[in-house]
Amino acid sequence: MAAEIIDQANELVEQNISQAIQRMRIDRNGISAEQCSECGEDIPAQRRAAVPGCQTCAECQGIIELKRRRRGM
Repeated sequence: MAAEIIDQANELVEQNISQAIQRMRIDRNGISAEQCSECGEDIPAQRRAAVPGCQTCAECQGIIELKRRRRGM
């Protein structure tokens, strides 16, 4: 009985980790946005080429990543 509960808990943890990783991944095959989804400014062509699938400008992405680190994600 206890082993089943532990197995279920471990499976749930693995699913949660997998989902978190998937949310954090950048779609490298995606089409980059021309305007930042956060601030609305144009995303430079160099960034769009360097980070295919980007949806934010470098400045806003930096802020997003800083907030994630502070929350411990």
